[in-house]
Amino acid sequence: MTEPSSVHRSPLGRATIGDQLRRHALNQPTKTAVVSFTPDGERLACSYAELDRRANRIAHAFLAHGVTRGDRVAVMSRNRVETIVAYYAALKIGASYTGINPMFRPDEVLQQLVHAEPAVLVVSEELLPVVDHVVGEAPPALAVVLGEEPGEQWVTWASLERGRPETEPDTDVDENDLALIVYTSGTESAPKGVMIPHRNYMISTTPSWTWGLKVTPADVWLFAMPFHSIAGIGCLTSLTLIGATVVLPNTLEPGTTLATIRDEDVNVVAQTPTLFLSLCRHPGFGPGTVGRVQRCLTYGGTLSQFATDAWAKAAPDMVWGTYWGQGELTQLGSVGFFKTLDEVPDHDPTWIGKAVPHLETRVVGPDGKDAEIGELWCRSPSAMVGYYKDPEKTAAVMHDGWIHTGDIVRIDAERNLFFYDRSKDVIKTGGLNVSSQEVERVLQRHPAVLRAAVVGLPDDYWSEVVTAFVILDDGATVRETDLIAHCKASMASYKAPKTVRIVEAFPTDAQGKVLKRELRKIRSTEEVR
Repeated sequence: MTEPSSVHRSPLGRATIGDQLRRHALNQPTKTAVVSFTPDGERLACSYAELDRRANRIAHAFLAHGVTRGDRVAVMSRNRVETIVAYYAALKIGASYTGINPMFRPDEVLQQLVHAEPAVLVVSEELLPVVDHVVGEAPPALAVVLGEEPGEQWVTWASLERGRPETEPDTDVDENDLALIVYTSGTESAPKGVMIPHRNYMISTTPSWTWGLKVTPADVWLFAMPFHSIAGIGCLTSLTLIGATVVLPNTLEPGTTLATIRDEDVNVVAQTPTLFLSLCRHPGFGPGTVGRVQRCLTYGGTLSQFATDAWAKAAPDMVWGTYWGQGELTQLGSVGFFKTLDEVPDHDPTWIGKAVPHLETRVVGPDGKDAEIGELWCRSPSAMVGYYKDPEKTAAVMHDGWIHTGDIVRIDAERNLFFYDRSKDVIKTGGLNVSSQEVERVLQRHPAVLRAAVVGLPDDYWSEVVTAFVILDDGATVRETDLIAHCKASMASYKAPKTVRIVEAFPTDAQGKVLKRELRKIRSTEEVR
């Protein structure tokens, strides 16, 4: 009789992400897993059976090149099917996946390669000029290009996949093996590698998605989140584990994106508020393009009244989902749904919903006691293993059985959570604390302001001065002093910015999140690009 431990480590009973892809290939082989578009607009569809076969071929190729359990597979590419294939191939043989931001410059790429030490590096052809000359300083055992072979150190994806077996690789993989090393966005400091095992998704994160985010196999998602981030690879993991359809647009140009939503019968869109705002400002936006959308999930910022009003008219049956999560929690977090801002508890736009079923939360004040406003502490089966090669930073956020998120929130009697600010984004001016996001919301209520970002800059007298960077609406003009006066009319004078800088754009990451660490380096508006 087989011992239970052996059953749990075999395909008969183990719980790994790669095993679920195999099951989809058996149970819904013709179901569309991924729809993608080439740069010239060609539509490519991949079923779950085909995705599984391709992942098996690449898994066998990795094994043939000496990649083993515990190794790392790094991919630097914009979203495409091959990235998903490489991800599942790595997980099927017990290796872990890590994505490299395609916006990185050579020094940033080298930093991650040196830290992650991947056995495999997969790079799309258009990014080779960024990567080619740094690969030699941290060479992987296998360097793969998605395109034509540029030199001896590279192998083409086509040649890697050609002729390989389509059978499931016979490998020993455990639910406690690392599936992901996801590098944080680094909006505050140098990125850290969050270690996430298979089990986090299988027993906690993905079940919470079905209960909390209402994800079903019938969903068709417009997938605009980059695979190198936890939002991107995390969403992809849960969606494919559930058996939904993922639509990968080649561009987020609003007109093309709206046509994709229409033509692919997209019913879920998930992104930061920037995308929703850009879509509803396009002349093609309306019931004919987005009328079938059922849920719009947003995170990483506050929705504007303009955006919610426009979407309500174009898609009357659509509901908004506000979402909060962290890589350290395997993306697990809080969620809340509403149709209009009037339905938000306390009419407070900082609402981020309630904790999903697998998450326990505490709000802790500076004295270490539970408080109405304080740092959000969390624990769940989705907690990360730790930061890769960084026990000190791991210990700084994981202790007393809780993950200390670094996010300042408010909690009410019904356990609704309201996002106040990142602890590092709270501005300390003249001995008083100012929430940068509170000032941003007030600025964005001015009719001339499209977007605002607020930081504290060093000052000899005030310690930090509240400083606002503002993008104006098309054709709008306003004086900086008028914006300061606008803020003082709505909040205590010490919260109002002492300086406002009108700029054309903000430094952002691949998801559109403002890089406040870059804003803090700026000393003149001419430096903003």
